Amino acid sequence: MIEQPEKLNNEAIILASHGDFKSAIAYFKRALSLEQNNYLLWFNMGLTYRDSGDMDNALHSLEKAYCLEPQNQEVIETLATLYLIKKNFKKSYELCVKGLEDEKTNSHLWNLMGVIEFQQGNFSDASNNFEMAVMINPYYEDALYNLRDTYSELNNTIGASECNKRLKELRKSFI
Repeated sequence: MIEQPEKLNNEAIILASHGDFKSAIAYFKRALSLEQNNYLLWFNMGLTYRDSGDMDNALHSLEKAYCLEPQNQEVIETLATLYLIKKNFKKSYELCVKGLEDEKTNSHLWNLMGVIEFQQGNFSDASNNFEMAVMINPYYEDALYNLRDTYSELNNTIGASECNKRLKELRKSFI
């Protein structure tokens, strides 16, 4: 029987979802030996490495996925997030900018840029990015929390209060 990368990918995802990261990665590697330019295999292997706590191999795999599919917003977001986790603010920010060149309404990238700015103490720039994320997606709770915290850092009590009000409204609408 001939192995198919798609079936190996699906099996690896199932194994990873059950916490068997070692076996999942072996399946991804087997699939990649059959189809090494499949960005989705690299991407999924990167997610599996990330979930297993192996950030270095996660970065390597996601960088490979990005090289193969540089316009893919999910790849860009995930790789930028990993760079942020590794405190590589410059690479993370550059990826966000690149992603926003292709998709200006990606609220997740705007939020991520805000997190990068916030972590570096650039609260005014952070608030601008979080505001953009919330403007694009008014239901984006993470961005609202981040905006509220940034407003607090900027002593903008009215803005922080408005964010709290909006968050309460969102919670009520989902109950």
